[in-house]
Amino acid sequence: MTEAAVPTLQIDNERVRVTEWRFAPGAATGRHRHEMDYVVVPMMDGKLRLVEPTGTREVQLKAGVSYTRKAGVDHDVINANDFEYVFVEIELKP
Repeated sequence: MTEAAVPTLQIDNERVRVTEWRFAPGAATGRHRHEMDYVVVPMMDGKLRLVEPTGTREVQLKAGVSYTRKAGVDHDVINANDFEYVFVEIELKP
């Protein structure tokens, strides 16, 4: 069984939900669907493996270089590094 990524809720108010995600090597979020638009802020350089309905791909992330995605994204996120990986997810509430 794959180790689970560890979420730590930092803020949850009427406007945003901010969660820090920590992944041991090989750890995964488990398949999920995003109900809100969101921003990801990588805290370090590294790569993540995304298992999506259309297939699997790896993405390179750079510390501090944020990206955004719309609600509806369906995927599993896996740490493809041989070290712990951390990012902050900011979900935007309607």
